Amino acid sequence: MGCLGNLLWFVFGGAVSGLSWCLAGCLWCITIVGIPVGLQCFKFAGLSFFPFGKEVRYGGGAGSFLLNIIWVIVSGLPLALEHLMLGAVLCITVVGIPFGLQQFKLAKLAFMPFGAEVY
Repeated sequence: MGCLGNLLWFVFGGAVSGLSWCLAGCLWCITIVGIPVGLQCFKFAGLSFFPFGKEVRYGGGAGSFLLNIIWVIVSGLPLALEHLMLGAVLCITVVGIPFGLQQFKLAKLAFMPFGAEVY
């Protein structure tokens, strides 16, 4: 299911989601201070392009919490809303439910990208 799911995902919405993460990464990399945040965005763009078969584990400490607050204010809210809307649209049909659940996984990641690891 992973390979076929990723292929269908990429064609029917994953490319748009991944490009959104890439755009956020490029905007963060404009400044030297934002480069670590931009690199995190590029890492999650790869997850957004091909999410099936991958798992996200959350952890971190106070530093991750502070970065997540800054992230949500600057970039996280638009990305999370995009994933939530796409997930709601995809969950309308029975066939789209697995894809909608992946969008909801990415929406949670858009709120808390720091301290998260992809396996």
